[in-house]
Amino acid sequence: MLLALRINVLAKGHSGVSKETVDAMVKAFNASCLSWVPEKGTVGASGDLAPLAHLTLGLMGEGRMWSPQSGWADAKAVLEGHGLTPLVLKPKEGLALINGTQMISSLGAEAVERAVGVARQADIIAALSVEALRGTTKAFHSAVHAVRPHPGQMEVAQRLRSLLDSEVFPSQISESHRSCKRVQDAYTLRCIPQVHGVVNDTIAFVQRLISTELNSATDNPLVFAETGETISGGNFHGEYPAKALDYLAIAVHELGSISERRTERLVNPALSELPAFLVQDGGFNSGFMIAHCTAAALVSENKALCHPSSVDSLSTSAATEDHVSMGGWAARKVLRVLEHVEQVLAVELLAACQALEFLRPLKTSAPLEEVHDLLRSVVRPLDRDRFMSPDIEAAHTLLRQEKVWMAVQPYMEKYRKELGR
Repeated sequence: MLLALRINVLAKGHSGVSKETVDAMVKAFNASCLSWVPEKGTVGASGDLAPLAHLTLGLMGEGRMWSPQSGWADAKAVLEGHGLTPLVLKPKEGLALINGTQMISSLGAEAVERAVGVARQADIIAALSVEALRGTTKAFHSAVHAVRPHPGQMEVAQRLRSLLDSEVFPSQISESHRSCKRVQDAYTLRCIPQVHGVVNDTIAFVQRLISTELNSATDNPLVFAETGETISGGNFHGEYPAKALDYLAIAVHELGSISERRTERLVNPALSELPAFLVQDGGFNSGFMIAHCTAAALVSENKALCHPSSVDSLSTSAATEDHVSMGGWAARKVLRVLEHVEQVLAVELLAACQALEFLRPLKTSAPLEEVHDLLRSVVRPLDRDRFMSPDIEAAHTLLRQEKVWMAVQPYMEKYRKELGR
């Protein structure tokens, strides 16, 4: 991604590099000849100088480089093995190749794509918990959300309806408590559209900003051939993506935070009316107690990771670069937050499906039964204590591969067609 984005910036024609240099970089990209680049060392102003310098170093035949054929090896040998000639830089090209926000942006683009998958699958897992805890769907009624028309909130409510609408997808579990005396559910169930919704809107905002950054000239100085001007500016400053990715981390964290609270409700018999820790012979078996502790630990870590990187700045380069974005750390830690949230959601997925086992022979809606069957294809029910790390990892893999989302897509499409929504 870093190499692709750097090529894209140079191709804008404002960096003052030769076509031969860009062509050589394209050939290296097409051959998957990739320089060794350290993940740390950028302050995100004057761009990602150190990472981009390492990227260029490999293309010059210095340092280490990787390709599918050679693995990690001497850069010059890797290039020669693919019939490529090391770069010989011309005037201005050294500066042009190391100035820009491409490390922040490449990691940021990965974070945005991953966040999209996390957010939409969080809605599905939350719907499973609503069913397992025998919650009401009234709070997801379209009229409620039409009078507070945030796009993300309305989208999440619509997804929940498409999974839980008893007219389209009858649920025996839902029917079993239709006449109960409960007026309303806890916030972690009732407010899913409001909490998950703002995450969706944040992702959309960050996606627009990162997309603009990916397709911008962030070099310095910039060359404007049409007027014959070379202008020194500050497009290399990473404040835009840094701020956006800090915001993304804070938003996505909330999916993990509310998920862990739903897991607490699932394992707590005083709140769920299910066996303690979702296992028979409680006391003899610990059940989901430690899995819940794992989720709580990850949520706590994320609270520290969500402290914004971009509120910090240290003066560098003899006080010329006297305000920096710290965007490299913002990009790296949002990926760590996402990893944790995926794992927290994996625990909730396991717990919600385990809870459904105690409600059998009653079945949930058809799309949620599909998710239950998907999980059961890789994780069997917990009848007594066992080593649960493989179970969590298996559920996490389903989320990373977006299989939970793919399992319900046909049902969501059917819902839209049947109700004209």
